[in-house]
Amino acid sequence: MTTLKVAVQKSGRLYDDSLALLKECGISVSNGKDQLMARASNFSLEVLYLRNSDIPHYVEDGIVDLAIIGKNTVIEKEARLLELVDLGFSACRVSIAVPKSVEFTGIEWLQGKRVATSYPNTLRAFLARAGIEAEIHVISGSVEIAPNIGLADAICDIVSSGSTLFKNGLTEVFTLFDSTALLVAREGLEEEKRALVEQLVFRVKAVLAARDNKYILLNAPGDRLEAICALLPGMRSPTVMPLREEGWYSLHSVVNETRFWESIGALKAAGAEGILVIPIEKMII
Repeated sequence: MTTLKVAVQKSGRLYDDSLALLKECGISVSNGKDQLMARASNFSLEVLYLRNSDIPHYVEDGIVDLAIIGKNTVIEKEARLLELVDLGFSACRVSIAVPKSVEFTGIEWLQGKRVATSYPNTLRAFLARAGIEAEIHVISGSVEIAPNIGLADAICDIVSSGSTLFKNGLTEVFTLFDSTALLVAREGLEEEKRALVEQLVFRVKAVLAARDNKYILLNAPGDRLEAICALLPGMRSPTVMPLREEGWYSLHSVVNETRFWESIGALKAAGAEGILVIPIEKMII
């Protein structure tokens, strides 16, 4: 029987979110903290728990078919992979940071400087595009300490909240790119595996769409019905049903998470009453 092999980070930022996503997709996989591989009980899929930095090449070399991996790692490893879905979680950015005492005048400030990083390929390519020559010091961890001990003038590293930079007296001055978790695949998947990948991607997109939207129910007076409907486009158009009380209607629709509070305020101002907002478990578009 054809089985997909999916690589997941064994520990770290992506581990919990990756397994949570598979669970929301209805795929049951045993905990992988003490094992290297686990088989799903209800989908033709095996999960390999691997070191994050190794995952892109495992996919590229065909050891696994798919992976959940950060965009920052894919770019750093310069792997040839197919991006299937931007999963949206584990958001961060790859940025340049300098000591707070430095007057950063622009990216040209890096000319001739020493830059510590755990992303040498990413940094080298960026500096080449910018026409800047700098001395790169490769550090595998705790990059933020490099300026404090005199090893570097600046750093290039991933930034999430920025709290680690703050604690080490650094300030973020330039962002190379933003990064989120991706579902990626190797090139040249066999036909049987492509069919399984399509099923998995279908489930993933349904879960992600549900996360981004809310189901909304409300009551509307007949004389304000058109104005309220105009605020609720939904997936196609809102569902409108008459209530037992004459002149009143119940509206059912979907509101995007990014416009949620703005939409609620506009609906109330337009005359909507009894507004209920319900999480969506899955959303098939």
